Formats: sequence, C-alpha cells, structure tokens
Amino acid sequence: MTGYRSSAAALAGGVVLTGLALAALLAPAIEVALGLDGETVDLFNRFAAPSADHPLGTDELGRDLLARLLNGGRVSLAVGLAAALAAAGIGTVIGLIAGMRGGWVDAALMRLTDGVIALPLLPLLIVLAAVDPVKLGLPGAWAGEPWVELLRIVVLVALFGWTTVARLVRARALALRDQEFVIAARALGVGPLDLVGRHVLPNLLSQVIVATTLSVGNVILLESVLSFLGLGIQPPTPSWGNMLTNAQELVWQSPALALWPGGLIFLTVIAFNVLGDGLQDRLDPRAQWR
Repeated sequence: MTGYRSSAAALAGGVVLTGLALAALLAPAIEVALGLDGETVDLFNRFAAPSADHPLGTDELGRDLLARLLNGGRVSLAVGLAAALAAAGIGTVIGLIAGMRGGWVDAALMRLTDGVIALPLLPLLIVLAAVDPVKLGLPGAWAGEPWVELLRIVVLVALFGWTTVARLVRARALALRDQEFVIAARALGVGPLDLVGRHVLPNLLSQVIVATTLSVGNVILLESVLSFLGLGIQPPTPSWGNMLTNAQELVWQSPALALWPGGLIFLTVIAFNVLGDGLQDRLDPRAQWR
C-alpha cells in the first residue's frame, strides 16, 4: 500500500507541476486571450477586487495580479530548474571523478565538498548577490538587465549547491567500480570516458534525477528569499519572491497580494518534494522488491 500511496502522491505532484509549468510557459498567450496586462500601471484602479477584467484583482499600482503571477512563475520556475540542473551537473562530474579515481583525488575533492558544506549558504549568497556586477568587469549596459539578475542567481546557487549530488554520485561510483561488469569492461580495454558514459553513469542516473528533483524546491525558496530581501530579481520584472516583498507592507490592506505568491511558492515546493519522494520509491530497486 505504501508504494501505491507514494505513486499517487508523485502523480499528483507531477500533475500540479505540469499545470504550473504550462501556465508559466503560456503566460503571454493567456494574457492575450483574457485581455490582461501585468505591466501597465493604473493608479485609478489600485487594489481592485476580482472581476471579469481582473480575475484576481490588481496590485498597489493597478497592475493585473494574475498576469504578474503567471510571469513571476516563469522567472521562479526557470531559476529553480536551471540552477538545480547546473548544480546537478557540477556535482555529477565531481562525484564521478572522486569515485572512479579514488586515492588523493578522491580525498581532495571530498575535503573541498566538506568545505563548501560547512559554509553558511544563505548569508554567503546574500553577500555575493549584493556585489555590483559592474565591479566584476561586466559592461555597465548589462547592469539591471533581468537576464543578468537571473543568471547571477543561477550561477551562485549552482556554485554552492552541488555538494549533495557530488556525495551521492561518489558513493554510488565507488560501489559500481568494483562490480563485475565494470571490471570486465576495463579488462577489455574500454577507455575511462566510455567506461563512465556507457556503464557507470546510466546506473546512477536515477539517483541524480531524484536528488535534482528534490533540490528544485530548495532553489525556488532561495530565489524567493533573495528576491524578498531585494537582492534577487528586481522590479518591475516579477517573480514570486519580489511580489512578496512588495506585499509585506500591504498585507493588512490587501492580503491577496501576499497570499497568492506565497501560496504558489508553497505549492510548488511541496509538489517538487512529493514528486522527488515518489520517484525515489519508484526508481529504487530495493523499494520495488519490498
């Protein structure tokens, strides 16, 4: 019964995430179809109640709330997925090198991993996110561009979020390198890259997928926290995090401005975690055997 419950929960999480992803991807088409505009300021229509013209009402500047939620979802989901995939890629490479090489290479990479784990992640991200990109050598014309802010968050999270995948991949690679099929392939003269790509990586890919799925929710939370603190995606580009920032002083005047983005962050994180748990049960041979 446990397997059926986990499968049903994973399916529900997948359905929720699919719906959110489709809504975010189709945001421009939905805006056109419903006649919405999330960028036009209308100070005579501030804090409007839900209506046919504005299904979820308007914000403190008279902008349509539904349109901003849809576009904010595009940013938050894009950051979460891109950063999680980048971190998983870095962690997989480091874990494979450590597990397959062993010796001093393994020891050095694992001490590096331990050092990154020991860092206070959120304070470190806050400090690095506050650094002016112009002082890092980027052209001044790029300052304030939405894609630069998005890329900066992805890079920062990826640089410090790869440790879990690295340790997981390294442990699995250590177990696989002593298996008979790997020893046989090595004896037949299979090169290191082919050995890893054809025999080792496919046998640990399921663990990487599960770890990546579980980390997406954490990345979305980090992006939301940075945006809430004014160090992430900057207005007028919407994200669920900076929408919460704008709503914090208006929560008593218009609670919906905080409830909608906060509820969507909560729903997305829970859905990713449930999906990850379900995939772990489905892809783990021992869980299937039980």
